[in-house]
Amino acid sequence: MSHIITAQLIVLADENIERKSAEVTDWAARIGWTVGLLLLVALVYWLMREGWKWRGSLQGDLPELPAPPQTPGDARLRLTGRYHGSTTAGQWLDRIVAHGLGARSRAELTLTAEGITVERTGAPDFLIPAGRVRGARLDKGIAGKVLTEGGLLVITWEHGDRLLDSGFRSDRAEEHAAWVQALQPASTAAAGPHTPEEGAA
Repeated sequence: MSHIITAQLIVLADENIERKSAEVTDWAARIGWTVGLLLLVALVYWLMREGWKWRGSLQGDLPELPAPPQTPGDARLRLTGRYHGSTTAGQWLDRIVAHGLGARSRAELTLTAEGITVERTGAPDFLIPAGRVRGARLDKGIAGKVLTEGGLLVITWEHGDRLLDSGFRSDRAEEHAAWVQALQPASTAAAGPHTPEEGAA
């Protein structure tokens, strides 16, 4: 009888040892996966940061952004919402990051005779001079950000030797149409004068 009890105790002890060993192995595997995941996240972040710096160096020829006027004129339109980024005009994935243009942020736009003042939270303010505005349109995406159809106000403007698209979304999307209408004359002027066809009366 004592031999049977001893054998059972040995079996129970072996099972307990195996269970503890499995628990240790399981924790080691979890720690290994966690460390691996953290390293992967760190690598992705580093690659993104280096890519951002590389893109910024390629855009080193872009001049400093015009500063908003100290005494702005009367406001024709105002818009409060978000700034979603800027790209090379017509290329919605060619993001501009120089001089803080790559930073998405809350923004307030004010249209005056001087141009469009862009005041941002946590990023530099700037002015789009009236003479540099080339038009505006409704769109759905910019700088990799996709919204609903017509949910984005895209203003096209000239800065240095580049033509840029800057995307904004108002807290009240119905305001977008008024901005497109207000900036339409600049867009029409940028298209150039109409040349009559030869032979026209």
